[in-house]
Amino acid sequence: MFTGIVAALGRITEIRPLGDPETAGVRLVIDAGNLPLQRARLGDSIAIQGACMTVVALHESAFEVDVSRESLARTCGLNAEGEVNLEHALRLGDSLDGHLVSGHVDGVGKVTRLDPVGESVEFRLLVPAHLSQYVAYKGSLTVNGVSLTVNQVLDDEQGAEVSINLIPHTLQMTTLRLLEVGSQVNLEIDMLARYVQRMVGHIQNPSPSP
Repeated sequence: MFTGIVAALGRITEIRPLGDPETAGVRLVIDAGNLPLQRARLGDSIAIQGACMTVVALHESAFEVDVSRESLARTCGLNAEGEVNLEHALRLGDSLDGHLVSGHVDGVGKVTRLDPVGESVEFRLLVPAHLSQYVAYKGSLTVNGVSLTVNQVLDDEQGAEVSINLIPHTLQMTTLRLLEVGSQVNLEIDMLARYVQRMVGHIQNPSPSP
C-alpha cells in the first residue's frame, strides 16, 4: 500500500531481458536517487511510476526489480531508461498525506493539454472508457504514482477528459514535469470508487437467490 506522495526521483539505468524478448519480462536496475535504501529489504515493495514492484537485489545506491511481460504490456515508462517516481510501501504509523494507493495500474491514459495557469499548469488527460466511471470531481486519481485531485471531468465516447492542476512543487519533485501532449501515463483509480461501483452494481442487479 502507498500514498501517492513521491519520495524520490530515481532513474532506470539498465534493462536486462529475462529470456525471449517477445514473451519474457525484464530486470530493471534503478538508481534510487534520494530514496533511503537503508530501510529496504529483499522482497520489499517499491512503487515505480505508480507500479508496485518487488525488490530482488539491493546495492548501496540502487536496487533491482523483475517486471513481467504482462506488467510491461499494461503500463508505460518501465521499458526504457530514464527518470521514474519512487515511493516506499506505507508502514503502519506513517503519515497518509495523499490517498490510499495499491500500486496496481488500472490503465494507461494520454495527455491531451498542458496549459500554464498562473504559477501552475493545467494538465488534461484522456482516461479510457473502462475507467472513466470511477473518476469524479474533487476525487483522487493516481498518475504515474502521484496522488492528484481531479478538478473537472468531461465525458465523451472515448472515455473522459480530466483536468488536474499541477502546482510548482509537484512539477519539481516528480516526473510529471517531463510530460508532453501525447505522453502516456499510468493510472490508478481511487480504490473506494472501485468498491462503491461494485456494491451499487449488486444493488441494481442483485444476484439470484440459490
